[in-house]
Amino acid sequence: MYNNAKELLSECTNKNLPISEVVINDEIDCTGATRDNIINNMENVLDVMKKSISNLEEKGTMGGIIGGEARKLDEYLKNKKTICGNSINKAMIRALAGAEHNASMGRICAAPTAGSSGIIPASIITGAEQLGCNDETIIRGLLTAAGIGKIIIQNATVSGAEGGCQAECGSAAAMAAAGLVEMAGGTPEMCLIAATIALKNVMGLICDPIAGLVESPCSKRNSSGAVNAMTSAELALSGILSVVNFDETVEAMYSVGRLMHPNLKETALGGIAVTETGVKLSRKIHGA
Repeated sequence: MYNNAKELLSECTNKNLPISEVVINDEIDCTGATRDNIINNMENVLDVMKKSISNLEEKGTMGGIIGGEARKLDEYLKNKKTICGNSINKAMIRALAGAEHNASMGRICAAPTAGSSGIIPASIITGAEQLGCNDETIIRGLLTAAGIGKIIIQNATVSGAEGGCQAECGSAAAMAAAGLVEMAGGTPEMCLIAATIALKNVMGLICDPIAGLVESPCSKRNSSGAVNAMTSAELALSGILSVVNFDETVEAMYSVGRLMHPNLKETALGGIAVTETGVKLSRKIHGA
């Protein structure tokens, strides 16, 4: 059992286990599930994730604010000399596709939320291609991501309504960053450093959806969240450390979320939601 990063790292160190293995053992202790059950469930999760980021066709979303953006970026990648290169652009394409799939009522894995559901699959699957990982290794990465998510949920929040977008896209990026590090052969400590960096990178990010819909700015934040996860993983794998640890960062994120005005936490009463364009779109969609 572990309730925070300190306990998780201690368990990994004392038993010489990767985070994914500690997560499996914890799940067995907490739920009584067998190892095979846990792996099979994660295989199903991975299948849903793969499908949720694979459709780049034009499709309608609930509010019609976004749509076709993943396809547009994909065409750009195929036909232009890009700034960010292949892997980063692929991750952004997939994150946008995942956000569009969610906004069009497609089946997604809320990891940890629907609004951030494109980040983990986009970064983990793109990272797996870059590293040459098979599905077994990807599942190890997802289990590690789940372990990071558990710590955040137990000590803070992943809800935009409670903690802003830092709690949604920030947590997703932190989870993905840790998973990528394990997939790349990094240590448990490196996994936690990557998660810390990713969460710090978006500290204070508000949740301000136009018309109250998970479309804008959500889709672009999924895109940047996937990139955040990948770059944070690279920093940790290079040996770069974080000045503060993961538990302190989670506590700080939660404190910042509590300090945020309610208008900045998913209510669509602040930020870009109340810009002139945001208000016009809201009136058009809701008929007010």
